Amino acid sequence: MSTDARPYPAQTGLEVRPGAASLRLERWLGPDWRLGLLFVAPIVVLVLALVAYPFCYAIYLSMTRKFVGMPPVFVGFENYIRLASDGFFQRAVWNSVIFTFGSVIFKLVLGMAMALVLTSKIRFRSVFTGILLVPWVAPTVVSALNFLWIYDGSLGVLNYLLVKVFRILPQGVGWLSEAGTAMAAVIFVNIWRGFPFFGISFLAGMKAIPAELYEAASFDGANTFQRFVHVTLPGLRNIVIIVVLLSTIWTFNDFAIVYILTKGGPGGATMVLPVFTYELAFGAQRLGDAIAVALYMLPGLAIVITVLGSGEPVFPPEE
Repeated sequence: MSTDARPYPAQTGLEVRPGAASLRLERWLGPDWRLGLLFVAPIVVLVLALVAYPFCYAIYLSMTRKFVGMPPVFVGFENYIRLASDGFFQRAVWNSVIFTFGSVIFKLVLGMAMALVLTSKIRFRSVFTGILLVPWVAPTVVSALNFLWIYDGSLGVLNYLLVKVFRILPQGVGWLSEAGTAMAAVIFVNIWRGFPFFGISFLAGMKAIPAELYEAASFDGANTFQRFVHVTLPGLRNIVIIVVLLSTIWTFNDFAIVYILTKGGPGGATMVLPVFTYELAFGAQRLGDAIAVALYMLPGLAIVITVLGSGEPVFPPEE
């Protein structure tokens, strides 16, 4: 009866050395990379299932002629080429830029003013803080419907105040039905709803700035404005970047306010990309074109995220 007389590595005193690939992984990922991979694997699978697959499938559908109830027909970049020369799409892009940056700039200014007021020594500060947070916590649909009534051309509160009470205007204005005022009206609603988020974020950041910095600046002869520029703004740099980044993404993708108030009208004056995408998908039932419009948003948002998230200081530190 024969047996295998070859000794095991442990019996001979020889050390089993891992392969070159395993050594490289250990050098890059650490000695416990196998255990780490075991813990990370479920998250990777979840991300691939919920993010990567739908995104890749959306890219595929954007390159097809896809109608509701019909199988997709691959057409390559035809949808993108056609949209690039579409006047309605170009106007929606421009309207989205105006709506987004017009809203974010004013929300930034009003939020900073709100934080500065609430950090001052005023009575009933907590009460004012709660009142100013109402626009942010109120449901978007409720806020939009309220302003739909306020802006009404014949029975609206705004026209009643301007014509009957203060007598500023000779007659009522169709705030949402005239091209010259519709965009400003929806921007105002977005500002009203969004500036408390800026204000409460800046307020939290200001409370984290050490009081010794303000005392040192005052001792050096800095006035209120100089303390704001040289102490407050640098202390809020990271918060400003994060809040502006989040608000830009949210505002650019805002659908509810514009759709409830104007549905993109009058005559496309407030047609932004989210509403344009909705009309293509559920109005014209052109899913391929609608997804192509949605993906057209990505480069612009990617540029904004890259610029704001690069870590470059908005307010350069003092030497």
